[in-house]
Amino acid sequence: MFSDIFSWVIQLITQPGKAWRKLADKEETEEQFLSRFIYPLIGLVTIAAFVGILVTRKQFDSEVALKSAIVALVSAFGGFFLSAWSLNEIGHALLGRRKNMKQWQRFVGYSSVLMFSLEIVLSILPEFFFLRFFLLYTFYIMWEGAGPFMQVEEKERLKFVSVSTAVVLLMPAVINYLMVVFMPGLRV
Repeated sequence: MFSDIFSWVIQLITQPGKAWRKLADKEETEEQFLSRFIYPLIGLVTIAAFVGILVTRKQFDSEVALKSAIVALVSAFGGFFLSAWSLNEIGHALLGRRKNMKQWQRFVGYSSVLMFSLEIVLSILPEFFFLRFFLLYTFYIMWEGAGPFMQVEEKERLKFVSVSTAVVLLMPAVINYLMVVFMPGLRV
């Protein structure tokens, strides 16, 4: 299972156009997508957040590591589902697309692979914070997926990808910020 996830992550990051064409033809149920791709990926983000605190701190502090894991889990999980729901609604209202939560979940999930991968790396190696700059590459990943996967017409592609990228990148950050503001005990 993890080798399959790793394969899709590498393909989506290195060859997004080719990967999206394969994903458009791939038949999978919502449950298969969630249980075989998104949940394990979010689990890896959560484990990396926990281990990252234990590895990067001078003293063993399981309380801080657990808080970090909770924030990472809620931000990734909530960010994914809230992004998919928001884009389902925004896509219908602004872009005139029909509502299809399953398709939006798949699009958001596969588009988020770079974000999840960077979260894993930066949890363990926080001194490489400048790698966050590469999150902008998510725009290109979504650009390549908009045509074959979401069947977006060329004239609507820029608006579609701009809105989608903004929602997918900002939603986990907003959730993270709100958790820290409203629950200061979770501040790491």
